[in-house]
Amino acid sequence: MLKKILALSLLIASAVTAHAQQFKALLFTKTAGFHHVSIHEGVAGVRNIAARHNFSVDWQENADVFNDKSLANYAVVIFLNTTGDILNEAQQAALEKFVKSGKGWVGVHAAADTEYEWPWYGKLVGAYFKTHPAQQTAYLDVKDSNFPGLERFPKRMLWTDEWYEYKKPLNADDLKVLITIDEKTYDPKTSQGTGMGDHPIAWYHNFDGGRAFYTGLGHIGLVYSDQSFLDHLYGGIYWAATGKGLK
Repeated sequence: MLKKILALSLLIASAVTAHAQQFKALLFTKTAGFHHVSIHEGVAGVRNIAARHNFSVDWQENADVFNDKSLANYAVVIFLNTTGDILNEAQQAALEKFVKSGKGWVGVHAAADTEYEWPWYGKLVGAYFKTHPAQQTAYLDVKDSNFPGLERFPKRMLWTDEWYEYKKPLNADDLKVLITIDEKTYDPKTSQGTGMGDHPIAWYHNFDGGRAFYTGLGHIGLVYSDQSFLDHLYGGIYWAATGKGLK
């Protein structure tokens, strides 16, 4: 009898905990190209965000999770430093259906270096990676501080990271730019590029029935213990998962 009571108590406690959480996120870090050593720090950072903001997160590198039944459990999918061709056609179809159902997608840094041959994904992420110079310090300019997570950002902020130059034209023409990089404050030149001029680094848009947020920050592992970045990333996760937070 005592065992039954304890089992029932644990079941009730689990149900209460699950009910209390805001939403559930799938964190996906599969790579089929360059593998960022900061991925594990990124996973720890997202888990800390989840603990702080009362949502649950499941970490996966196995693309088999991309099916209708599994994705139905989540409000948002986070691609953290994914690279290359990581989903087959059936898995791609499941993600498309997920977003079209009104749910959210978040991309971090190398999510823009992913799935170059999938046009729908290109529009979802908004832009594809082209090249990057050596890691440098530069000034970021916040263009829209009304987006969740950017409330405490200064209008201009010194930051060190790996600055992606994105292919032009961008894949989507409805991107709402949140942060840009001032190319006058670092050297953007590489053997493949000379910079973008007007250089976005974080944006969001409503897409195909759902929501998509992308930030190009997130190459350096210590970024994932920087509170400014964690606020920025959570703002994107929160908006993509719920559609809330815009002023």
